Amino acid sequence: MEVVNEFLKTKGIYSLVMILFFLGVYGMVLSKNYMKKLMAMNVMQVAVIYFYLCFAQKDGGMIPILNGATTNPDAYINPLPHGLMLTAIVVSLGTTGVAIALLMRIKEIYGSVEEVEVLRRASK
Repeated sequence: MEVVNEFLKTKGIYSLVMILFFLGVYGMVLSKNYMKKLMAMNVMQVAVIYFYLCFAQKDGGMIPILNGATTNPDAYINPLPHGLMLTAIVVSLGTTGVAIALLMRIKEIYGSVEEVEVLRRASK
């Protein structure tokens, strides 16, 4: 039991990220509703962002602000992954907005966002 607790304490967050990512893949592959596919894609994006943020953390790390407390660069957390993930969040929001606008147009034109129905009506 101690081994399981130690694993969850140190690597459990990566298990959560993997579960979220594969839940998103599962939703993208098996869902026949375009809105549900979009939500699954967002779950995948969140999992990737969360992975990078967790991977960038360091035990005992400090924020990279020079305040005279230490001059050792190994004591600081790398700010690059955090900045990149802020960009990824903005891109994710933009992608989601465009996808929702496209889904609205698909609903107007075909009357549904169900994949089978849209493909059936588009082939006519």
